[in-house]
Amino acid sequence: MDDLDNTTGTTPAPSVADATATGSQSENSEDEDYLDNSIELRGYLSKWTNYIYGWQPRYIVLKDGTLSYYKSESESDFGCRGAISLSKATIKAHESDELRFDVVVNNLNNWCLRAETSEDRMHWVEVLQLYKEGTGSTDTTSLRRHGSTMSLQSNTISLASGGSLKKTQRNLREKVGELETFKDILFVQIETLQRYFDACSELNKANAQPLDLGDGLKPIDFKGESITFRATTSGVLSTLQHCLEIIAENDESWKRKLEREIDRRRRAEEQNRKFKEEIEKLKRLSYPGPDFEEGPHSTLPEDEFFDAVETGLEKIEEDMQMRFKLRLQSQISQTLVNVPHEAVAEGEEAREEFGTGAEAKSHALWPEIDRVCKEQLHYAREGVGQDGNGWQIFADEGEIKMYKREVELNGMVMDPLKAYHSVKGVTAREMCHYFFMPEFRNDWETTLEDCTILEKISADTLLFLQTHKRIWPASQRDAQFWSHMRKINDGLEPGTRDMWVVCNNSTEYAKQESKNGKCVRIFLTVILACQTHLPDDYVKGQPLSRDDLTCKVTYCSVVNPGGWAPASALRAVYKREYPKFLKRFTGYVIDQCKDKPIMF
Repeated sequence: MDDLDNTTGTTPAPSVADATATGSQSENSEDEDYLDNSIELRGYLSKWTNYIYGWQPRYIVLKDGTLSYYKSESESDFGCRGAISLSKATIKAHESDELRFDVVVNNLNNWCLRAETSEDRMHWVEVLQLYKEGTGSTDTTSLRRHGSTMSLQSNTISLASGGSLKKTQRNLREKVGELETFKDILFVQIETLQRYFDACSELNKANAQPLDLGDGLKPIDFKGESITFRATTSGVLSTLQHCLEIIAENDESWKRKLEREIDRRRRAEEQNRKFKEEIEKLKRLSYPGPDFEEGPHSTLPEDEFFDAVETGLEKIEEDMQMRFKLRLQSQISQTLVNVPHEAVAEGEEAREEFGTGAEAKSHALWPEIDRVCKEQLHYAREGVGQDGNGWQIFADEGEIKMYKREVELNGMVMDPLKAYHSVKGVTAREMCHYFFMPEFRNDWETTLEDCTILEKISADTLLFLQTHKRIWPASQRDAQFWSHMRKINDGLEPGTRDMWVVCNNSTEYAKQESKNGKCVRIFLTVILACQTHLPDDYVKGQPLSRDDLTCKVTYCSVVNPGGWAPASALRAVYKREYPKFLKRFTGYVIDQCKDKPIMF
């Protein structure tokens, strides 16, 4: 892992210092290819630190066969932050990023470096390769960091193959055949010796004298000796034959045992391979590098991208639930959004002008606000079967029904969404109130990190800069948009008590850059249209309770997330998160309103 320093800001342009090679060349032939270890190369490059700080400028030095890096040139006299011996390193130019190259040691330590220009990258790569090829060092210290060394050894498992087993069986049969041949030869030799002994015995009988061997030794009974020799040899051969029969009988048993052992080892190797793949996957998620970041050169598979985002969203939701429980226990009202105290003064929402846009009509954005709100209201009132654009239902959970169309712009997913929901016990005004007012947003928006009001155009119209939490491997995102809350008085359906809408739309007006300078900008158009319905038998003037209220909610959105997130992963996230968002938000409004007076 790289250093976790607190360096922030944009990456300065790295520069390549001049490379110098010193040393003399001997006249002897053995020194003709010698390259002096004092070759030096130094300069600034961008180095990947970690997924929080990304690329940061580092001062890189090649000297005495070691590539070292420092946070800056001024710190080079105080010890390096990390070093790699080039003797075992591999220098690889990145295939698609023309400014990047990697220095890798045993797949354990990977330095991802970027130059300012492709020429600088080529110069660094050429010098490093030249040094590595010229030295041919046998140094076994392949990884050094802060004066430490590390080496790894691996063990391999070899299995007996089916071919070697067959060869062993064939050799055994050949040896048994050879023993049979030797046995036949031995019997022939014994028969020959027996005839010789018999002849000697007959000669001895004819002379009627025992055969004198001299030197005072007793005469030999050739026939008795030959019978004994034959019996002994036959016994040895019979025993050997019996052993061979036992081996042959157990051959199949041992063969089956060996096959079972081979099968067990094969399964163990397969399991080991799967474990290694899982470990590598966990390493990628736990120690992410630039290759797995969202971007044009990302090597992270789409399914793993979705898994990582899903895990991040679940963690955020767990944190939010825990925070909500703590707030209930302490009964302390907390405002987690950066909202000026004068943004929505007490009583402003109760004025007659609120929801008409009267106070915002003099603003430069009003023509756009009025036009977009009318377009989106017309769009929300259309049924999913009226425009003929092929709406597909992707969530049907009781009162909640969600539809989408698959649309891509320049490879980026921009699927329009339309959702319908029916909520008991709240009014349209209350639903839009909690959706519009910034002081409540952090209570139901799980991914919100910061929300700043850039301008209060009027009590019912605000200009926001909203930053969302970073969810690895996706880049952090923000959005600048105006938000307008309006009461609708025309075109109401029969049985509708009132209708309110909140419309949000991205704008370049008074454009603000993201706070950390690294966010991908989201472009969105959203409308929340709500209608209050009363029971059919309700008599005007009759007291109302929350049991009499039903709020019909229509939620429409078109979001361009920007960046380079995979289309399939984005659609999977949308399918998972949109129903959860709508249920979470409407549940929050019900909980907030249940003990309060009804607001129309």
